[in-house]
Amino acid sequence: MELIRPVNVDADAPLARANPVAKLAAAAILLAALFASLDGTTALVILLGLSVTIRWSGIDARSLLRRSWPVGLAAVSIGLFNVLFAVEQVGPIVLELGPIRIGAETLVNGVGLVLRLLAIALAGILATATTEPSDLADALIQQLKVSPRFAIGALAGLRLIPLLARERQTIALARRARGVDAGRNPIVAVRMAGGELVALLVGAVRRGSRMALAMEARGFGAMPARTAARIQRMRRADFAWIAGAAVLAALAIGLSVALGTWRPLLG
Repeated sequence: MELIRPVNVDADAPLARANPVAKLAAAAILLAALFASLDGTTALVILLGLSVTIRWSGIDARSLLRRSWPVGLAAVSIGLFNVLFAVEQVGPIVLELGPIRIGAETLVNGVGLVLRLLAIALAGILATATTEPSDLADALIQQLKVSPRFAIGALAGLRLIPLLARERQTIALARRARGVDAGRNPIVAVRMAGGELVALLVGAVRRGSRMALAMEARGFGAMPARTAARIQRMRRADFAWIAGAAVLAALAIGLSVALGTWRPLLG
């Protein structure tokens, strides 16, 4: 639940001041490069570039690491699973432990997968964690001409996400007060976590229904046109972020091609 808690962001940081659409466009460019390339070199270069960008994002690096470590653990687990249970171990055997044999090329591909997953996650975190939901909705309506019903509905949903963390904590404390505790039994802990997720889902559905009725009662969506209270504009710095992402993606792919490690998704 730490992942859905709001992150403290310095509002004066360059990335935090950027237009939300520009951040989404920059992230989309990097994601396209990461999905189009299967090699680790491209992912490593983009990951290093994103790591440097953290200093301009307004997010404390230690806080980011403390909150997002489950993402890193999941990426490493997926990469390890793909290496250990590969259909065929390619390349010379570099590690042999009983029945487990790991080929060099398979290991490199697994490391590349981990780097890609980390880069994808970091690009998404930097684009979303530095953006206020209200600014995102305004930018979607004004720059991308998205339907206000969709944008405001998405805004309402994003505003409710932090409540899930508090509700989960409340549920856990209530169960502990009743003497329900998993102790050190992982099976019981998983079963209790499933019950907490069901309770959170039921609460989210009920709250969403009440919010929808409240918005309809206030006349939301009754008029075809809406005015904008907060004006969002694309400035030179916003286009610079998009251009920087394009340059980073091109540099990563170019370096991979020059080193002879590039593995395109199609081809």
